Amino acid sequence: MTDARAIGHAHAGEDGFTLIELLVAVMIFAMLATAGVVLLRTSVDGQAAISRNLDALADVQRGVSLLDADLSQAVTRISRTEAGTFAPAFFGRAVQSEEPLIQFVRAGWSNPATLRRPTLQKIEYWWRDGRLERIGYPALDGAQPPAPSVLFENVTALSLRYRARNGAWQDRWAPARPTELPTVVEITVERRGAAPVTLRFPVGTAMYQPPAEGAEAASAP
Repeated sequence: MTDARAIGHAHAGEDGFTLIELLVAVMIFAMLATAGVVLLRTSVDGQAAISRNLDALADVQRGVSLLDADLSQAVTRISRTEAGTFAPAFFGRAVQSEEPLIQFVRAGWSNPATLRRPTLQKIEYWWRDGRLERIGYPALDGAQPPAPSVLFENVTALSLRYRARNGAWQDRWAPARPTELPTVVEITVERRGAAPVTLRFPVGTAMYQPPAEGAEAASAP
């Protein structure tokens, strides 16, 4: 009897876990769970960062596409301001926030609703409160400006240059002839937390037109 009872106690001890073994198992499980949580959090943060970067890239691409569409379809059409004064076909100012940086008339204004309006549209670009804004007027002459659309936000610095048909670059575009267009507009944009980006856009058909005989290049007043 004594031997059988001792053998039974020995088998019972072999089937269970000691306290140390349980503590080690719990510690290993806790380490695995912590590693899993850290890995999941890193993955979630990485996905969020990628999503933010993709959204920012999409915003930049939309802004660049709109700038390219506007400038590539610029035309030599004189317009009138809200006050009734004449505005040249294309005017480019030095960087400031009190007046539009660029104003011109473009063709190709889509009209899906077949409204009674021309396919030409007067366009302005502004830099205000850290935003590069676009204004598309509802009419060519004398119309009040609507609410602007924002192309780029968090813009900390901006510079513009305009290339004449003789190849000279100007900081402003104020030609002697009001119908003269620059051939290229160069825009350098610096945004918070991003590297500066320099963009060049051909302007209408101006780059394919030879300079008028005896005409001088546009110069800033």
